[in-house]
Amino acid sequence: MTDEAGLLAAIDAFSSSCLLVMGDLMLDQFIWGEVSRISPEAPVPVVEVHHETAMLGGAANVANNLRALGGNVVLGGVVGSDQTGKAIRQMAEGQGIELVAVEEEGRRTTVKTRIIARGQQVVRVDMENRMDIADVTLKAVTSAICGLGDRLDGIIISDYAKGVVTRGLMEAVMEMAAANGTPVLVDPKPANMHLYKGVSLVTPNKKEAESLAGFKIDSEKDLVRAGGVIQKALGVKAVLITMGPRGMALWQEGEGLFTIPTMAREIFDVTGAGDTVIATIALGLSSGLGLKSAAYLANIAAGAVVGKAGTAVVAADELKEAVSSHEHA
Repeated sequence: MTDEAGLLAAIDAFSSSCLLVMGDLMLDQFIWGEVSRISPEAPVPVVEVHHETAMLGGAANVANNLRALGGNVVLGGVVGSDQTGKAIRQMAEGQGIELVAVEEEGRRTTVKTRIIARGQQVVRVDMENRMDIADVTLKAVTSAICGLGDRLDGIIISDYAKGVVTRGLMEAVMEMAAANGTPVLVDPKPANMHLYKGVSLVTPNKKEAESLAGFKIDSEKDLVRAGGVIQKALGVKAVLITMGPRGMALWQEGEGLFTIPTMAREIFDVTGAGDTVIATIALGLSSGLGLKSAAYLANIAAGAVVGKAGTAVVAADELKEAVSSHEHA
């Protein structure tokens, strides 16, 4: 583990890092209001809307987290020829994110709309296309990223199973990573586990880890077994299982299990917390931290972000303040 001074120095070094984020680009829309009555038409609440907000979501939220923490980001993926795709481009540009997204004619850009009343999510509405991207689109995406290799300190695959992360994409990414010795970190979807073979790290949540391992995780013994099963099946170097209020568990071959209790003082909203985790780990590794220290730092970042409403991020100064408020092993 790294002491406080080492963690703070790593955060200061985030600005020297450049990472590529590939995956499913989305827009997270939030409709905020109040509920004071039940609809006479059906037994559902009537939400009186006060205001609406929108943020980058999916893989774009990972990029947003990286920028908030001070890192330099190239964001690749696919959008549709629609207003949502244009909004993602404009928002990414406004955040200082270098966007190399390819436009696919006829494809709907994913929008997740959450209606929230008095701090509670009432319903979520998803508008999306989950078909694999077309071959011509894949070629355009891989062409857009093929010259980036020597710029990159790490690659993050943010897979929401919306059709962007395919065998062809992963083959191109892994070839580029191998040529440049670049670590590849994946926020996985179990349905696509066959695509992640040989990556550096996967970061499933508990439910995803159970699906990947093929059994329920109810104890530390189960965690150890699950880490080993996932590592062997995917040939990855390490597995980080995020467990919400129970913190995280890092499994590395030859080192066993390293558990980290949650750092959250109050859990308000877990939306996007996994994006914060993988972004912080990637920056930590690129700034010289070992995997345990990077995971510990990511846990602190996650503890800060779940105390915020909506798809939130943690700024570098916030993370430094949170680090300074904890004791370190």
